[in-house]
Amino acid sequence: MLCLGIESSCDETALALVEDGRLVEAVLASQADVHALFGGVVPELASREHYRFVGALFDELMRRSGRANAEIDLIAAARGPGLLGSLLVGVAFAKGLALGLGKPFLGVNHLHAHLLAVGLEHELRFPALGLLVSGGHTHLYRMESPWECSLLGRTLDDAAGEAFDKVGKFLGLAYPGGKLMDALARAGTAQPTLFPRPYLDNDNLDFSFSGLKTAATGQAAHLLAGQEWPRPLTDLAYAPQALKDYCASFNLAVVETLCAKTKRALDRNPDLKTLIMAGGVACNSLLRDRISQLMQGRGGEAFIPSGKLCTDNAAMIAHAAWLLGKSGYSHRLSMETIPRGKAIPNDMLSSLC
Repeated sequence: MLCLGIESSCDETALALVEDGRLVEAVLASQADVHALFGGVVPELASREHYRFVGALFDELMRRSGRANAEIDLIAAARGPGLLGSLLVGVAFAKGLALGLGKPFLGVNHLHAHLLAVGLEHELRFPALGLLVSGGHTHLYRMESPWECSLLGRTLDDAAGEAFDKVGKFLGLAYPGGKLMDALARAGTAQPTLFPRPYLDNDNLDFSFSGLKTAATGQAAHLLAGQEWPRPLTDLAYAPQALKDYCASFNLAVVETLCAKTKRALDRNPDLKTLIMAGGVACNSLLRDRISQLMQGRGGEAFIPSGKLCTDNAAMIAHAAWLLGKSGYSHRLSMETIPRGKAIPNDMLSSLC
């Protein structure tokens, strides 16, 4: 089965072909330079850029792959969550293509696709605990299969990636700030007690990083007094040691909070010996090490995608579509797109029923 996946949930226009669980070809147009001027994603600009790129990218994808349009068996797009205008561009293009080619259409849950992306590099094992850490979401799932994911905990305000990016912006780091904060942290020495581990004094599996973000920005003036660096900072060579140490301390606070809640989820689900971590923050080097150590200490195993599959990409959409499509799932063309903040319904049709 040859599946086309389209990803347009935020500021990356991406298309990919996956055949029988293997990536055939992928193309991407990044909008990072456009949004860097504003220090964050501007939704209206993002949707316009998606509209400008998607048709040309599809033509380029088919040219590179050497495949004909008629060879595509299933056409899929991220249906949400994400920026509504951006999502609509990708979904509308996918629906139009499906209608024109007479092929089935599938709307993919962007969050579940992140977690399933590791299947492109490793054999998926279920049941598993899913830890999704991205710019907009910090979620814990119990995963029974590619289409059965139960939400155990979620962020109540700022997600982990959002906290990184907002603190990075406050510090004058180049957009996106989270990636540069990780690099600075690796060159710094963390003070373990400098920042709090937020929202741990409870018995639930939810997250809250807004308080940590406020604490970090509030202490910056004192901790970094007298330190200077170019803004926006793009080169680590110009970063003072105090800034590196500050980033290392903040990074440690976020990572230890994520690990504490993950351990709590594992304690409550003792049958789970597999953990899947995904999302942009899964690129964080300290987090990857700590999560792997956590699972090794419990006699289990952590599966984490390579960096290119952690950030938004179309290969994960096409792969998730392949997993669902081979099991007989699809959507009507009347399927609704779901913006961030709303639950995605389980409204897929099954040809097996």
